Amino acid sequence: MSFESFHVPTKTELENASSQELRTYYAASASVNPNLATPSIPPTIPKVFEDTIALTNPFVAKMAVSQYQGVIQNFLVGLVNAKRILEIGTFTGSSTIFFANALKRNGIKPTAADRKPVIGLDISEKYANVARSNFADAGVEDYIEVIVGDARENLAKLEGQQFDIVFLDADKLSYRQYYDTAMEKNLLSENGIIIADNTAFDCVTPFINIPAPVADDAKPLDVPFGSYPETPEFGKGIHEFNEYIRKDSRCEAIMLPIGTGITLIRRISSTNNN
Repeated sequence: MSFESFHVPTKTELENASSQELRTYYAASASVNPNLATPSIPPTIPKVFEDTIALTNPFVAKMAVSQYQGVIQNFLVGLVNAKRILEIGTFTGSSTIFFANALKRNGIKPTAADRKPVIGLDISEKYANVARSNFADAGVEDYIEVIVGDARENLAKLEGQQFDIVFLDADKLSYRQYYDTAMEKNLLSENGIIIADNTAFDCVTPFINIPAPVADDAKPLDVPFGSYPETPEFGKGIHEFNEYIRKDSRCEAIMLPIGTGITLIRRISSTNNN
C-alpha cells in the first residue's frame, strides 16, 4: 500500500502502518486545502489514475504522479511564480493537469497555440491522445500542448523559449541529456527550477557512496529492490545523473525522499558562483 497514491487508507491500515508510512500519509492529508477556489487536487485526477490502470496495469500506472506529489508540484508553481512549464514525459497527463491547475489558480491565462503555458513531450502517440482527452475532461486543454516524438530531439527544437519549471519524467537514462540541453539551450528562466522525478528508485539507492562514473567492479549494497524491479544498470544510470548534478557548478540541487525521490535543481548564475 502506498500512502502517497490515490488509495485512501482505512483505519485498520493506518493502525498497522509504520511510523514513516503514517507520517507520509499525515503530511499528504495536511497539504490539501479544501477551501481553494481552484482545488489542491483537480476533481478528475482520481479517474485519470483509475483509467490509467485499466489502460495499462497497476505497475505501469505508477508512472503517474501521486496526489501528494501533484500537490507539491502545485505549490512549487506558485513558489517560483511560474508562467510556463515544460514537462518531459507526459504519459496519461496526471502531472500535466496538476501543473495547469496550479497555473490557473495563479491567474495565468491560456495563450496562443504556439506558446501554450504548458508544453508536454512524450514518445507515445497513444498516451498523448489519452492525455489530451484527460486534459479536456479537466477543463485545461487550452493550457497544454503535447509534442510527440523523441524528447531529446524535440527539446533542442524549443531553443528560444524559456520555462519557469522543467519537469524530467521520461526516459531516466536520458536525464543528463535533458538536463544539459535545458541548461545549454537556456530553456530555464533565471529563477526557474528543474524537477527530476524518480531519482531515488529502489535500484538507485544501493549505489550510495559509490563514485561516478560507476566502475565495472563497483559493489553496490546487496539489498532487494522492493516494488520497483529495475536492473542494476538502470540504477547505475540514475545514480550517475544524481552525481553529475550534485557536482555541477552551474546549479544547486536537493533531493527529497518523497515517493521514489524528487530532485529540485536551480541554476546558479556565473556571477554568484565566482
